[in-house]
Amino acid sequence: MRESRPRLKGKILKAYNNIIKKENRVLVIGDTHEPFCLKGYLDFCKDTYAKYNCNKVVFIGDVLDNHYSSYHETDADGLSGGQELDLAIGKIKKWTKAFPVADVLLGNHDILIMRKAQTSAVPKKWIKDYKDVLETPGWNYSHRIEIDGVAYVHGIGSKAHIRSVKDMQSTVQGHHHTDCYVQWKVGNNAKIFGMQTGCGIDKDSYAMAYSKWFPKPAIGVGIVIGGHTAFNVLMDL
Repeated sequence: MRESRPRLKGKILKAYNNIIKKENRVLVIGDTHEPFCLKGYLDFCKDTYAKYNCNKVVFIGDVLDNHYSSYHETDADGLSGGQELDLAIGKIKKWTKAFPVADVLLGNHDILIMRKAQTSAVPKKWIKDYKDVLETPGWNYSHRIEIDGVAYVHGIGSKAHIRSVKDMQSTVQGHHHTDCYVQWKVGNNAKIFGMQTGCGIDKDSYAMAYSKWFPKPAIGVGIVIGGHTAFNVLMDL
């Protein structure tokens, strides 16, 4: 039996063809800082993935918080290292159930354990791979990826609109919790954008106490279609 197609015309047909076009439709998930992610952010990400017909997922970094292992002061009444990690793994299982295949950028919080190992002169061979520790066999961890000519990085050092100009390449990044925007730079022969994705943190958790007097975090995600279209989606709070 032949598959029936809707009888559409004009702009409606054009919109339908755009939504079913075979191209990368990337959902970019902001910093989650598990186990201190905002309640409802996962459901928001799942709904956004479906709403915009996404077919690829990128976590922009700081999937973990690793508060207990910070080089700064930690909460004396907070979870122990084992408790925080176990809770984070349990929450990440919900993410992997929703998005079993994903590219995951390594953020400054994700690599804290690696840094502590270096501080203690522990060789890399002694350290497990992220996907083994977090039980995420379908997630690919790296510091930088490119999709359709767009660079995806966590964002340490520069904000997206600055990095995109320095690298002369469209760039998507997180790290800066209060920023959620897309800024285009247009020249005679080219155009590039810089995107800050927003984040998914719970600002009231003890792990975020350092940012108590900072501006309110921007809870949201990014969508990048085919490398040519980029926009943010903010969570309704």
